Amino acid sequence: MAQGNDIGEWFRSIPVVSRYWFGGTIALPALGSFGLIPARLLVLQFAPIAYQFQFWRPLSALFFFPISPMTGFAYLMHLYFLYSYSTRLETGVFDGRPADYLFMLMFCWVCHVIAGLLVPFYLLVAPMIMSVLYVWAQLNRDTIITFFFGTQFKAMYLPWVLTAFNFITRGSFVEELVGILVGHAYFFLAFKYPQDFGGQHILTTPQFLYNYLPNRRGGISGFGQAPSSRREAPADRGRHAWGQGHALGGN
Repeated sequence: MAQGNDIGEWFRSIPVVSRYWFGGTIALPALGSFGLIPARLLVLQFAPIAYQFQFWRPLSALFFFPISPMTGFAYLMHLYFLYSYSTRLETGVFDGRPADYLFMLMFCWVCHVIAGLLVPFYLLVAPMIMSVLYVWAQLNRDTIITFFFGTQFKAMYLPWVLTAFNFITRGSFVEELVGILVGHAYFFLAFKYPQDFGGQHILTTPQFLYNYLPNRRGGISGFGQAPSSRREAPADRGRHAWGQGHALGGN
């Protein structure tokens, strides 16, 4: 019983937006794995959406991942990266602003749905996680992280290392590359364009999201911070200062 309470407390300690995303990515694959919901109804496909009015597919594709002996390791890796980097992003630059973080995920999700219907690809878990990871990596680009076999490199290279890793292990990199492009689009529009180029803030969170998820003060300090404008420091134009990070596992 105590162990169950510990798991419940740990789950409730996850920031609210990451908690629902993480929980949905466990629940929906489990339902599909046990045959309670046919997996063929959960993937992203144009024809069933357009001609059979199965409008839930873009949302279910965000959470669903087929679990089998061949995909189990990939699924666990997705859960690890989702939990790690979504939590760090939500408690870092988006700390106290769950509505803004949810809006970022919604922007990435819409982009991935459009790309998935055009490319096509049928699952949105991997590209969505890659987009979140890419934004975190840009905000913590000089952080030294440790990868498999003790290899160390700066966080700015992590999305590309994971893309190469997935290409070696799965023979595909399309979903990861789309995730990087979408993540870069968000990072450019939300941070780089307004601060480095003096542009307007194109991405603004709708008020109804603040009504459901109001801003709060305090919370858990995470990783990364909003990048400072390089327009205010002409002497540093040759350098990037898009966020300060901490080593993974640090305080």
